[in-house]
Amino acid sequence: MDGRGEILIAVAAGWFLSIGVRLAYPVLLPYLRESYGLDLTTAGFLLTVLWLWYALGQLPGGLLADRFGEGNVLVASTAISAIALGLVAVAGSAPVVYFATAAFGFGTALYGVARFTALSNVFPDNDGTAIGITMAAGQVGNTILPLAAGGIASAFAWQYGFGLVVPAFVAVAIGLRLVVPARTSSATSAVDSVSLETARYVASQLRRPEIVTVTAIQILTYCVWQAFTGFYPTYLIESKGFSEGVATGLFSAFFATGIVVQPLTGRLYDRFGIRRALPPVLGVIVAALVALPFLEGFWPLVVGTIFLSSILGYGTITLPYMTAAFPADMQGTGLGFLRTVYMTTGAASPVLFGALADRGYFDEGYFVLASLVAVAVVLTWWLPEQ
Repeated sequence: MDGRGEILIAVAAGWFLSIGVRLAYPVLLPYLRESYGLDLTTAGFLLTVLWLWYALGQLPGGLLADRFGEGNVLVASTAISAIALGLVAVAGSAPVVYFATAAFGFGTALYGVARFTALSNVFPDNDGTAIGITMAAGQVGNTILPLAAGGIASAFAWQYGFGLVVPAFVAVAIGLRLVVPARTSSATSAVDSVSLETARYVASQLRRPEIVTVTAIQILTYCVWQAFTGFYPTYLIESKGFSEGVATGLFSAFFATGIVVQPLTGRLYDRFGIRRALPPVLGVIVAALVALPFLEGFWPLVVGTIFLSSILGYGTITLPYMTAAFPADMQGTGLGFLRTVYMTTGAASPVLFGALADRGYFDEGYFVLASLVAVAVVLTWWLPEQ
């Protein structure tokens, strides 16, 4: 195996843990609600804390990647994540859980930008496919880790679901240090110095029409992703009458399908470009969200869950486009800034969706999500190809 293959495996392993543990939170939400007396709104706020700090860490992650190198930032991210999860596992009160969750969100945020720029640099001609493979590894994590966390919580205690992955983060940090270069991008960076000229240069790139349009699309779709993944297991339990085990299984099936969806959509982007690849994927999401409240019974919801997994595929189209749109000397900074913008906005969606559910509008919430994706479909007409 050449060096590039080892880099891809190491980065994918880190993403497997990073996103997989974050998506274990929705599965463990019923246990956290019981332990700390949380209603749907305050439970949604815990998810908002997780994703808000994940959002706030994107710009620092991009700046640090440009300044100190992508490999260094990936190692630091996994180390911080290990420490934060250890704190979640031993927390004895809700405030400590919220604080440690915020730290975990920030730590994993550093991974988010650096993995994209590292892969874009290492695989310049096939970045969509490489990123799609890495994101598919994340879906393996989303399939296995929430299911494992739910099983451990049911058999023992929810704290073990967090504590047992701490050694895995440490192992991945060591692997990243060994195989990923400290820097994959150019040694020169637009952010080596802070000046008015640097700020103007960065701002001029952020104002470009394709950047503004793809960011608007990303804001809408990310709000949908956040709200859906945050509450789908709870929705299946409270509105569809499934047990916690069945709801966790369907949630894992959602991500298992993403293992196929994400490399496929990444390949579609590489072959056809964003304007031809993105609208059909978004159209499937709209139809699946509208149909969800009307589905009853196990097998109809299995089929619905498969189609809903299209939610996992849009990112392998929009994110390579967004990454490649920036000049190499500010790629991490630009991507980090945009990820902070759309993720900060999207972080509000779980608490708002939870508030709707608390007021008896769980089903109607999915119609709202479908309308957001429909607006994103319209916006694709303003995207120029690269």
